Amino acid sequence: MMIDNIEKQLYKKDCSIRRVLSFMPRQGRCTPSQKKALERLWPIMGVEYQRKPIDFTFLFGCSAPVVLEIGFGMGSSLVTMAAMNSHRNFFGIEVYKPGVGACLVKAQEAQVSNLRIAYHDAVEVLDLMVPLDSLDTVQIFFPDPWPKKRHNKRRMIQKPFVQLILQKLKLGGVLHMATDWKDYAHDMLRVMNAIDGYQNQSIDNTWVSRPKLRPYTKFEKRGELCGHGIWDLMFQRVK
Repeated sequence: MMIDNIEKQLYKKDCSIRRVLSFMPRQGRCTPSQKKALERLWPIMGVEYQRKPIDFTFLFGCSAPVVLEIGFGMGSSLVTMAAMNSHRNFFGIEVYKPGVGACLVKAQEAQVSNLRIAYHDAVEVLDLMVPLDSLDTVQIFFPDPWPKKRHNKRRMIQKPFVQLILQKLKLGGVLHMATDWKDYAHDMLRVMNAIDGYQNQSIDNTWVSRPKLRPYTKFEKRGELCGHGIWDLMFQRVK
């Protein structure tokens, strides 16, 4: 199966490129239903990694605003949003194989046709596969906070990465981030404020109220039960 070949290549290191990847290797065993979904549904909804831009209109079979979600986990919120917004096309990127399988299972159950999935490092997919000025929205919900100070450098939201996202957003497109770690929320705000071309959608230039468009997940509920706050940040491309 092609996805197994991708997995073999996923963690090879290119010594000529020194940068932070969008993930750290995560081990996990697929359930029987996830394995079955990967075998049956990947050829339909999966997008193989390639070193050239893809045509979203051809990929989805229609022209519609494209929403990219980076790191969709087990896919619950991504599938929910795709099911509730049939007028939009959703493209998800994830490197956790059981999560990809789980997302495919949920997509089949919800009977969504406006969702495609890539199983590869998000930085490389964004850089090489996503055309310039092509995305309506980019979503990054609850990325790994790397809470220890010595590990902060591994956080996904860093200046080079969000500058790359800026190039892929259409003029007027939005980068929407959410985290349940206050320190990371402040770090995100610091990074975003240092980049020309984004405009904070918050009235007071901090956080936005929880958007109704972001589904309420079990992950978010667990965080709240643990006493974690939730911070949403939305920045629009203005130039």
